[in-house]
Amino acid sequence: MVGFFVVQRRPIVRPDLTYVNPDDPAEVLPSPTGLAPGDSVGDWRNQSEGCYDITPLNPPPSGAEVFSYFQRLPLPQLTTQHQPPGDGLTGLPVIFYTDSPTTQTFTVDIRGFTVVIEATAEQFIWHTGDATGQIVSTDPGAPYPNQTVEHSYRSGTYTAYLTVTWGATFTVNGSAPADVPGTTTTDGPPVTFDVLQARPVLTNPYD
Repeated sequence: MVGFFVVQRRPIVRPDLTYVNPDDPAEVLPSPTGLAPGDSVGDWRNQSEGCYDITPLNPPPSGAEVFSYFQRLPLPQLTTQHQPPGDGLTGLPVIFYTDSPTTQTFTVDIRGFTVVIEATAEQFIWHTGDATGQIVSTDPGAPYPNQTVEHSYRSGTYTAYLTVTWGATFTVNGSAPADVPGTTTTDGPPVTFDVLQARPVLTNPYD
């Protein structure tokens, strides 16, 4: 990367209330009246100009640098869906899944480089809300009849939510993709539901 730069300078007042003459660096002059140490004297003057190779001064973003951006991205908070959609029944497992997006693309500027980060949900932790704690899966689940994540409850009221672990790849100015060296997590909003106890009741079909 090559840039054209104009280097300018102007003297400042030193602690002893003197400054260096910009026309003769060997000469020290008293500062003008009213100026304090650190104040500038005179106008900016061009010292040099030209084209400079600044590639070593601004290398492409490293994986660690991209990871620091990745951790701050507004990744989706995946919503927990459950079936039955209302109250559940003891003896009938509750099905969990999410229909929220499990991939997301972000484009960020890092020191003038265009970095595209492709985030993907890699692990799903279903917090069931009861003593069993968690169910871990590598897929987002699915509704009936293709369910992959389900849990049986005793009667009661439960609050469940989903923690997602995100990984990512990134490109820099259209380069080949590379892995972001780390993961981050998001917690989805909680969902509360009741699980009811079904009781058989004998009835007279002729009534």
